[in-house]
Order: sequence, then C-alpha cells, then structure tokens
Amino acid sequence: MSQPTETPQPLEHLDETWQRMLCVVAHPDDLEFGAAAAVARWTGQGKEVAYCMVTSGEAGIDALHPDEARPLREQEQVDSARVVGVDVVEFLGLPDGVLEYGVALRRVIAEVVRRHRPDIVLTGNFRETWGGRNLNQADHIAVGQAVLDAVRDAGNRWVFPEQLTGERSVGTLESWGGVREVWAFGSPQATHAVDTTSSFDAGVASLEAHRAYIDGLGWEDFDAREFLEGMARASGQRLGTPLAAPFEVFAMGWGE
Repeated sequence: MSQPTETPQPLEHLDETWQRMLCVVAHPDDLEFGAAAAVARWTGQGKEVAYCMVTSGEAGIDALHPDEARPLREQEQVDSARVVGVDVVEFLGLPDGVLEYGVALRRVIAEVVRRHRPDIVLTGNFRETWGGRNLNQADHIAVGQAVLDAVRDAGNRWVFPEQLTGERSVGTLESWGGVREVWAFGSPQATHAVDTTSSFDAGVASLEAHRAYIDGLGWEDFDAREFLEGMARASGQRLGTPLAAPFEVFAMGWGE
C-alpha cells in the first residue's frame, strides 16, 4: 500500500514594507536561479536593491581559465542585474569554489552591510540540499551561514571595530543594526513567498543573460523559462498565486 503524500504547507506573504535591500550570494548567476523575478517586482515598486557577489564565479566554466572566466562572468552578472532594475553590483573577489565559513568571511560581509545599511538582506539557500534531493554547493552554504552572523556583527560596534569611526579605529563606517530580516531564497524550509506573476518574464530574461555560463556547463537544451516555472508554480500554489518565489525568513530582532 502506498504511503499518503504529505501536503505542502501554505506559504505566508512576505512583509514588503521596506525600502533598501542588500543581496549577498556566492556567485554570479546565484540570484537568477530563483530570486531575480522577486527582485524585479521590488525594483518595480521603487525599492532600492544592491547586489554583492562574494566571488566572481571564475572557477565555474571548465573550458575557460579563471582569468578568462572572471571578467566574462562579472559582465554577465552586471547585464543580468540591469534586466531586473539593479544598477549596483559589487564583487568582493574572494576565491571561487573554496569559500570557508568563519571570521574572515563574516568580516567582509559585515563591512558590506555597514556600507549599504539595508532594511532586508537576501541570500541564497544554505541548507544541505535543494528540496531534500540534490546536495547544495559548499560556497552557498558558507556564504549563507556567514550572512546571518555578519548581519548581527554589523550591528555590534565591538565586533570588527576597525571598520568603524572612533578614537582607536581607522575606518569610516558606523555600526548598522537596522536589518529587520534575512531572507534565504529557494530554501527547502521556506515559510514565506512573494507573488512573481507579473515580474516572472524579467526573471527569465535575467537568467538568460548568463549565456556563457550556461553554455559552459554543457546545458545545450536548457530552457530558462521551463526551469524557473517548476519552482515558481509549485510555490504559487502554496501562496495562492499563479507564480511565486519562496524564502526562508530569519528575524534579526534588533531593537525589540
């Protein structure tokens, strides 16, 4: 006798009463595999969104030496961001494929948070798997975990104080404890989502802008729309909309 299939839990609507978002992910293309349509929705609402790539994805194309892949992947990310209304794209330049969670990674991300002073920080899925099946990549896990801690670090003036203004510091920044929540897109433990029905086409075009990377993976028959629709339709059913992007939400709790 077959076991009954567990019904997915409904998703709650994200709180969109914010103005500034910082997206921090490991590689160019990470945001486009699930979050770009949501970003297009938010920039269309007049919200400010900035991208920060911890690496330049230089180890992502087997046929290209990293020195050749780096500028190509950076340009594809800049072009992809513009499709969804994002003009600020930063690359931290850490080595692709060998990121490690720890103080050093927390430090560089905390500096970015302190510079941008966002209300919401968005990162990628950092759970062990995608949907309980495919294993996640090590860089994704390291960055997502570091983002959570770096957001807390950014609000503590005694953590990485060399970044801050003060008598014993050489930095020019102020601590920033104004991040309300961190959102991890594509998490198998997602509890919230946002309707991407009207912005879905922009999300597809944003992924298609990574053509050299997709070709480099040998995905000759890859269809960006078909790929993105699978998750978007499933998430939309749980949200009550045709299409949606799912997120795991972590409340930071500053000031409460």
